[in-house]
Amino acid sequence: MLVKIKMGGKEMIFKPTAIYFEKDIENYELGKKLLEKYKDVPKIEIENHNNIEEMRSKENSEFLKMKKNLIIGTRKTHKFVENHKVSDYLVPYTSSGCIASCMYCYLVCHYNKCAYMRLFVNREEMLEKIIKTANKSDKELTFEIGSNSDLVLENTITNNLVWTIENFKDTEKGKLTFPTKFAYVDDLLPLDHKHKVIIRMSVNPEYIINHVEFGTSRLKERVEAINKLVEADYEVGILIAPVIFLENWRELYHELIVYLQQNLSQKAKEKIFFEVIFMTYSYVHDAINKEAFQNSIEIFNKSKMTGRGKGKYMYQTDIRKEGEVFFRKELNQYFRDNKIWYIV
Repeated sequence: MLVKIKMGGKEMIFKPTAIYFEKDIENYELGKKLLEKYKDVPKIEIENHNNIEEMRSKENSEFLKMKKNLIIGTRKTHKFVENHKVSDYLVPYTSSGCIASCMYCYLVCHYNKCAYMRLFVNREEMLEKIIKTANKSDKELTFEIGSNSDLVLENTITNNLVWTIENFKDTEKGKLTFPTKFAYVDDLLPLDHKHKVIIRMSVNPEYIINHVEFGTSRLKERVEAINKLVEADYEVGILIAPVIFLENWRELYHELIVYLQQNLSQKAKEKIFFEVIFMTYSYVHDAINKEAFQNSIEIFNKSKMTGRGKGKYMYQTDIRKEGEVFFRKELNQYFRDNKIWYIV
């Protein structure tokens, strides 16, 4: 079974190698649809999507091959985590992991080499909790539904994002937000979202996209998608993330910001906001990258990073301060009237 995704006159074809599924997905409408959609793909029944021993025992060098599988189950944990950036809560939603292969992916910290895409078919249960929480609140709440996966990419497989927007738009209160590195937004454009959805496009210099963010949309395509979304009256933000301090980082990110200024539509430049996040890294990333991406560039710089506990690394304080000064200056020069939500 091939999943063909059209964008900009081109097609990206995703062919799952195998489907690993929990038996009870057959009790859900989406589960039945996915089993039918992938009826020609080899299937392996599993007890729990969180514990597939066959996957856990694979070598790091097989990381990219593992990403070609799809795991389908139900989400059992529905805990909302308070957040204080562009949302009030981080919400577990319809997927985790991704079929793309960014070398810094923070999900690797949680799932190690098992950061493949998992689809959760109990979407009604998850959306119902969001709606109930929103309606009971005294204030307008924003829910981050894309912190564990890329929902624009997932939508090409499940149509969950379209389903979510259509089933959330008439609620009394609340907004939804999610980030993406993909330009597959055409299905979202005709929806009557009623200004309840905030979409944040993640961008990086083309060099970093090409050498680090494997399997994602190109910068040109992402900017074109931003312009389309703004024209469709979505609230749109630009997430410059993660910032990687390569030796020529000032040149790379200056060129990126100039590119945005030159290629965003006038309407987009009037409406967008910015977030900036510096890269964090871990010994798990390092181990996987050395075996799975042997010919890639080195993104871990020991001289610029320091430990932050639990095997994770962050840029040193002076590097981060230098980065913040740089981005505030650049964004204020080229996007003087646009809000910077945070730089962290």
